[in-house]
Parts: sequence; C-alpha cells; structure tokens
Amino acid sequence: MTCRVGSATKRLTQTHFWAPGCSPMRRLIVRDELCTGCRACQVACVARHEGLFGVYTARLRVIKDEPLGLDHPQVCRLCGRAPCVASCPNGALSRHDTTSAVILRVELCNSCSQCVQACPFGMIGLHPQSNLPLVCDLCHGEPACVQRCPTGAISYGDLPCDSPRPPAMHLVRPDPKYFRVGPGDAE
Repeated sequence: MTCRVGSATKRLTQTHFWAPGCSPMRRLIVRDELCTGCRACQVACVARHEGLFGVYTARLRVIKDEPLGLDHPQVCRLCGRAPCVASCPNGALSRHDTTSAVILRVELCNSCSQCVQACPFGMIGLHPQSNLPLVCDLCHGEPACVQRCPTGAISYGDLPCDSPRPPAMHLVRPDPKYFRVGPGDAE
C-alpha cells in the first residue's frame, strides 16, 4: 500500500510508526495554542477512572512552560508498534480491537514497570496505591478529557496518514522528576 506523506510517496507496512496500513486512526489530538492550563482534562480523567477528585493519577498531563507562560497537554500517542505492549513480560497490556487504545488486564500485571520504562514519551506512570500502570484506555472510545476540555485543546478524531509527525519536542522523554506520582512528590 502506498501513502502520500508530506511531499513524498512512501510504501508503508502494518508496522509503520505513524500510519499503520495508511488508514486514518482515531486518536487524541492536541492543540497546544488552545490550552489554558485549567487541568479540567486531568480532573475528568481521574474522576472517570478512580471516582476521585485530583490530578495525580491522570493518564494525561499538562506541562507548564513557566518562562513562556504556555501549557502543553501531553497524551498517549497510540504508537503504531506500542513499545509498552511489546515490553510487558506477562501480556497484561494489549490493544483494543476498535479504539487501538492500550488496555490493561489487571489480573496479568505483576507491576514490574517495564511498560513505564518502554514508553518513549514518558506517558505511563505507576498508581501510588496499587502500583499498576496508569495507561490511557481512551475511556473505551469516549475520552473524559475531551468531553471536559472547555477550549477544545484536546479532541478525539481521525488523524489522516498524511498528517505531520509530532514536533521534535514530543520525542524527548520528559524529566521524570516532574512525573512521579505519590505522596510527597508534589514539592
């Protein structure tokens, strides 16, 4: 199968990082310029998954660039080859057939944290009580973060295969000191 990517036509396979099989894939789409930093997306995520109020166990993050006064929502990229899934020694992580989200089978997870280390974007953390991975499951196709975002900075939709890759800043693993989860970590 061929796909037009940027100004070149490339031959793609099912293992291509950005456009598996060159078919559009529903995913979370972030528009940084619309984010106000309110963190309603994080609160909605925690409320949906934990039934609690807070942001520490959210499956997404909002990074504040203080010098520039900008906020950047960070979400799971739904990697084509999903290194988190591949790294799991027990098969506790898999892809959902419909949404392509990463799904955790709690009964198979041994909390080894290999998925945390494997995520190239630093988007997986461990829950402070259960020690299970905090992985975005797209709320089974109805992401709470999207429903709650007041500005539309986070949306859920098809991303065509000829869309540009994320900016290079997203390819660098964030400093882990900002993403630890648990008591005493929010200094």
